[in-house]
Amino acid sequence: MATYETFAAVYDEIMDDSLYDKWTDFSLRHLPQDTKTILELACGTGIQAVRFAQKGFEVTGLDLSYEMLELAQKKAEAAGVMMELAQADMMALEGVGDFDAVTCYSDSLCYMADQESVLRVFEGVHSVLNQGGTFLFDVHSIYQMEEVFAGYSYHENYEDFAFVWDTYEGEHEHSIVHELTFFVKDEDSQEERFIRRDEVHEERTYPIETYVELLKQAGFASVEVFADFENQAPTETSQRWFFKAVKA
Repeated sequence: MATYETFAAVYDEIMDDSLYDKWTDFSLRHLPQDTKTILELACGTGIQAVRFAQKGFEVTGLDLSYEMLELAQKKAEAAGVMMELAQADMMALEGVGDFDAVTCYSDSLCYMADQESVLRVFEGVHSVLNQGGTFLFDVHSIYQMEEVFAGYSYHENYEDFAFVWDTYEGEHEHSIVHELTFFVKDEDSQEERFIRRDEVHEERTYPIETYVELLKQAGFASVEVFADFENQAPTETSQRWFFKAVKA
C-alpha cells in the first residue's frame, strides 16, 4: 500500500524545486557573515535544511512530524551532510538549543491558528537566538490570500500519481482552506491500483503591521520587511512577504 513516505515524496515532487534555491539565496543575503548555527522550523522532509548544510552551516531541522524527520535524515545521508533533527512543536522551543539564526519558510507560520499562536512562536524564537541573532521567515500576503488563492483550482496527472488542489475562502479574515486529493499508485498491488488520500489545510495571514507588532512584543528590536524573495519593499500585489528580525 502507499506509505507515508510515498505521500511525502509526492509533496516533494509537486513542490517547485527552484523555490528552495530562492529561499537559500535570500537567507545568504540577509544572514550576517559570522552566522554558524541555523535552526530551521517546520523543516518537513529536509530539503531546505540540506541546502543550508551544503553551504557550511551547522543546521538543526525541527518538525512536529516524526515521519517527516525520518525522511529528512535520509535526505541528509544521501546528500552526504550532517545535521541535527528535533521533533518538537515550534510553539514550544524550550531546550532545543541556542542558535545564530532561525528560519521558517514555505509560509509555515500561516498554519498557526491565531495571533496568540504566532506570538508564542516569535517568543520561542527570540529565546533560542543568540544576542544579535537573526530570524528570517515568510508568510502569504493578504493579496495572495484574497486575490490569487480565491477560487484557485489546480489538477495534475503524473505516471504514478495524480492530485487535485482546490482553495476556498476560510472562516476568518485573510484565511483560506486548501482541499487536496491525492491518487497514488499502489506499488504492492498486482493490478494497477491507486490509493486515495484527502487532506485539508487551513492557512491564515495578517497585515504587515500585525507581524511587526508581534515581533516587537516578543522582544525583537529591529524588523525589516521585503517581498517575493527580493530586497524590495512590499507592494499591493506582492504575494509573499519576508521578515528579518534581529535580537538586540
